[in-house]
Amino acid sequence: MIPDSVLSAAAAGALIGLGLWLLLAVRFAGPTLAERLAARPPAPAAPVRERSTGPLARLGALGAPLLAGLGLPRTRTLRDLAVCERDPAAFLAEKATGALLAVTVPPVLGLLLGVADVTLPTGYAALGWGVFALVVWFAPDLSLRDEARKRRERMRHTLAAFADLVVVSLAGGAGVNGALTDAGSAGDGWAMVRIREALRDAALRRRPPWTALRDLGERYDTPEFDELAASLQLAGSDGARIRSSLAAKAKTLRTQFLSELDADAQSDTERMSLPVVLLFAGFLVLLGYPALSHVLFSL
Repeated sequence: MIPDSVLSAAAAGALIGLGLWLLLAVRFAGPTLAERLAARPPAPAAPVRERSTGPLARLGALGAPLLAGLGLPRTRTLRDLAVCERDPAAFLAEKATGALLAVTVPPVLGLLLGVADVTLPTGYAALGWGVFALVVWFAPDLSLRDEARKRRERMRHTLAAFADLVVVSLAGGAGVNGALTDAGSAGDGWAMVRIREALRDAALRRRPPWTALRDLGERYDTPEFDELAASLQLAGSDGARIRSSLAAKAKTLRTQFLSELDADAQSDTERMSLPVVLLFAGFLVLLGYPALSHVLFSL
């Protein structure tokens, strides 16, 4: 008769072996060939520019996980970061550096003023500290928002030129894919490079080019790409003649571009009015002060 200790050891060994087999099976299990062929291809990774490697960026990287745990960055900020092709971790590092400066710089400055026997009222000191903290905290957000706005405008302007080039290629007898390829290879700006890379990636993945344009519109928050993609989809799927519609779309984008330039010029003109008025007032004071001073002191 088999002893109970042997049976217990055998059962324990079987359980341990079964557990190890399950762990290895889960760890090294992979999809079958049919599952791999049926799976959708992974979306291309969004481009990210080179990260900052300065000492302040490295210092702020220590506080980035804390800000990420607080739910930063927000959804709008994430869209702006995608437009600017910046890494969210690098942005959080900038925010953490700003928070560190907001906490450390005012006390150090107050200590230096105290050593120099310069005293400030408590209320003014607290107000200055608060203003400085707000400035350094929101400075990365304001800079990011301005950069994202400029990049969106640049992408729209490039799209207008791209649509014009597509119309020219179609008029020369090229097909839809050939016209898109010729138009995308016409420039070396960052926006045209992104369009060219998206079209090339769509061709390599055997995807329609209009899906690549829609992805660009979503990535860079530019809805004009959807309208161009809809016209191209009609031509590719239904065989519609899109030369006239693309020409009208290109004209609309060009007109919008010119109207934006005119609005910016008018805005710059309005902003220049105040300095001109102040300069003229100073000129009048400069001319009138000697005469007024002579009249007043001669009485």
